[in-house]
Amino acid sequence: MMAPPGRATGPLAMPQIARRRWLQAAPVAALLGMIHPGVRAGSQREEALADSVRSALSAAIATRAPPLPLFNSHTDRLAFQRWLALASQQLAARLTQAPLRQEFLQTLWYESKRARLDTALVLGLIQTESNFRKFAVSSAGARGYMQVMPFWARLIGDGDASKLFQVQLNLRFGCVILRHYLDLEQGDVFMALGRYNGSRGQATYPEAVLKARESWRQSG
Repeated sequence: MMAPPGRATGPLAMPQIARRRWLQAAPVAALLGMIHPGVRAGSQREEALADSVRSALSAAIATRAPPLPLFNSHTDRLAFQRWLALASQQLAARLTQAPLRQEFLQTLWYESKRARLDTALVLGLIQTESNFRKFAVSSAGARGYMQVMPFWARLIGDGDASKLFQVQLNLRFGCVILRHYLDLEQGDVFMALGRYNGSRGQATYPEAVLKARESWRQSG
C-alpha cells in the first residue's frame, strides 16, 4: 500500500530514537552487512581434512615471508615490472589509489607464484568473487578479495576470521586453498574452481572465472 501524499516513508517515518539508531548502524551495514552485488561466490564447503593435509595447509599459511619479489635474473625482474605496469593500468578504474594498487598487485604476484598459480587466473577469480572489493562479504559470510570462508581460519589458521580482511592474509588463504583444490582435482582447473565456489561439476562459476582470466592474460 502506498503512503498517503505528504507522509514520510522509510527512515524518515521512524520515531526519533529509532531513526538515530538506524543512522548509527548504516555505515557498519554498508561495510559488512550489505552484500555487494558483484560477489558471486564465497560458499566453499567445509570438508574433513586428513591430519597431514591440515598440517601442510597450516604450514603454508603460517610462513609469513614478506611479499617482496625475488628474481633469478634481470630478465625475470623486467618481466615482473612489465606485468606490474600493465596490471596496474588495467586495475586503475577499480583500485584508484596508486600506492594501494601497487601493494595489492605486488602481494598478489608474490602469493600466486608462491602457490604455483597463474596470476591471470587469480585475478580472474578475484574479479568474479569480489570485483576487487577488500571488504566484500558474501551471503554465506565469505570475506575479502578472494572470498575466504571463516571456517578456514579455524581449520588451518589461528581461528581469528577478522584477519581475513587483511590483504596478504586473504590472498595467502585464497591462493593456498585454490592450490589445494587443484591438487585434489589433479590439475583440472574447471573442477578446482567448482570446489572453490562450492558448485563442483556446474559450469556457471568456472566459466565466469575463466572468461575473466582471459581479460588479464595480456598482463599475466
